[in-house]
Amino acid sequence: PRLSLPFAVGQCGNQVGCRFWDLALREHAAVNKKGIYDEALSSFFRNVDTRSGGDGPDIYRGKICSLKARALLIDMEEGVVNEILQGPLRDVFDSKQLITDVSGSGNNWAVGHKLYGCQYRENIVEKLRKTAEHCDCLQCFFIIHSMGGGTGSGLGTFVLNLLEDEFPEVYRFVTSVYPSGEDDVITSPYNSVLAMKELNDHADCVLPIENESLFDIVNKIHQMINSGKLGSTVKQNSLVTSSAGSAKTVQEKPFDAMNNIVANLLLNLTSSARFEGSLNMDLNEISMNLVPFPRLHYLVSSLTPLYTLADVNVPSRRLDQMFSDAFSRDHQLIQADPKHSLYLACALLVRGNVQVSDLRRNIERLKPSLHFVSWNQEGWKTGLCSVPPVGHSHSLLALANNTCVKPTFIELKDRFMKLYKKKAHLHHYLHIDGMEQDCFSEAILSLSDLIEEYDELDATKGGPRTDPPRLKIAV
Repeated sequence: PRLSLPFAVGQCGNQVGCRFWDLALREHAAVNKKGIYDEALSSFFRNVDTRSGGDGPDIYRGKICSLKARALLIDMEEGVVNEILQGPLRDVFDSKQLITDVSGSGNNWAVGHKLYGCQYRENIVEKLRKTAEHCDCLQCFFIIHSMGGGTGSGLGTFVLNLLEDEFPEVYRFVTSVYPSGEDDVITSPYNSVLAMKELNDHADCVLPIENESLFDIVNKIHQMINSGKLGSTVKQNSLVTSSAGSAKTVQEKPFDAMNNIVANLLLNLTSSARFEGSLNMDLNEISMNLVPFPRLHYLVSSLTPLYTLADVNVPSRRLDQMFSDAFSRDHQLIQADPKHSLYLACALLVRGNVQVSDLRRNIERLKPSLHFVSWNQEGWKTGLCSVPPVGHSHSLLALANNTCVKPTFIELKDRFMKLYKKKAHLHHYLHIDGMEQDCFSEAILSLSDLIEEYDELDATKGGPRTDPPRLKIAV
C-alpha cells in the first residue's frame, strides 16, 4: 500500500485535520461494510491490538481491532488538539502522536520557526520516526497549515525542512491556507511571506487555498439553499455534512463548512491511492507531471460539483457540466481565473462512475478555450477512481499549474511592503534568538523572484512557439 503521513500544524491545520479524519472514516465505512482491515484503510490508518499498547505490527487481513490514524498533530496551544481528544475522534489518536504547548506562538513566525522549532526538534523527529517505522512504503508527507498565524506558518515550515533532512526521498505536499486582505492578524503578511520562502525552497507541491474563496463558496451554497433553487433537504448520512453522522452531534463551528472543503480536497487527492480505479494516479506522479520547474510548484485546485459541499439533494448535473465548472472562477479554491491565464500543466482526478472516454471527450472539448505553454500542449494528467464521495455519483478535483496564482502572491507582497516600509511590528520578531532582519529581506526577495518567473511565462502567452530559456527559469 502507498502510505501518506499527514502533519497537522497549528490551529487551522488541526481543525482541517479533524474534519479530514472524520470524513475519511465515514468514506471508508461506506465502502467497507464487513469491518475488515484492508489495503484501502491501511493507507491512512493502522489496525492495532490495543492490548500490546499499540506498538506491535499492524494486524492485516483480519477484523478491525482498533484503528489509529497515521498522523502527527502539532500545536503550540493545546485547545484544538484537546478538543479532538475529547471528541468523537479521540480513539483514533494517542498521546504518542501529539505535540502541544500551552502558550501559543503569538501570531509570530519567528516564535514558531526559531523558538519552538529548536525546542521541539528532537521530540518531532522521534515521533516522526516512530510513526514512519509503521509504514512499509511511505510515499509522501502532507503538511496542513495556515500561513497567517505563528505556529502554522513558523513551525509548519520548520517541520517541512525537517522532513527534507530526515526523509529527503519522500515527497512533501503542503496544503496552505492563505489569509484574506481583511485578516484580523496584523502581522499575517510577515508570517505569510516568511513562510513562502520556506515553501519555495523545500516543498515539492503546494496547494494554496484562500480563506476568501472558501468563504465565498460557503456563502454561495447558503444563498442557493435559502433561495430554494437546490431544494432544502439535507442528507444526514452524506460525507460532506459537518457534524451529522459523526459519533455524537456536535454544535457546528463557524469554520466547519470551510474546513470541510479543504478536507474534501485532500480526500479526493488521495482517493487513487486508497481505492481501485481504471486510471490510478499516485501523488508522486502529480509532482512529476505538473511541476516542470522546481520553484513553480503551486497548484490551483478546484472542486466540483460544489453543491456536494452543502449536502443538498439535487439531481446530478450532467457530467460535462462538472468538467466545465472545474475551469470556472466560482469553483477555484483561490481567487483566480485559470481560463484566462497560462497553463503549464493540468491534472484531473475524477471519482465515480466515469469512463476514460468521458475524460477524453471533455479534455478535447475544453482544450481550445485554455491557454497552454507552447512546449506542453499535451500537459494533461488524469486519474480515475471508481469510488465516489459518499452520497454522490461522481466528483472531480482539478489541479492546475497555472500563472493565475500570481495575483495572490502580488497582493501578499504589497501587504508585506506596507508594513515593512514603516518597520512596523518588526521588533516582535527581531528579539527572538536567531531571527535577523536579513530573514525579511531574503523572504521578500524570494517572493519577488517567484513573481518574476510567472511574469516571464505570462509574457510568452499567445506568442510564437519558442522554447523558453529553461535553465534561467529553473534557477
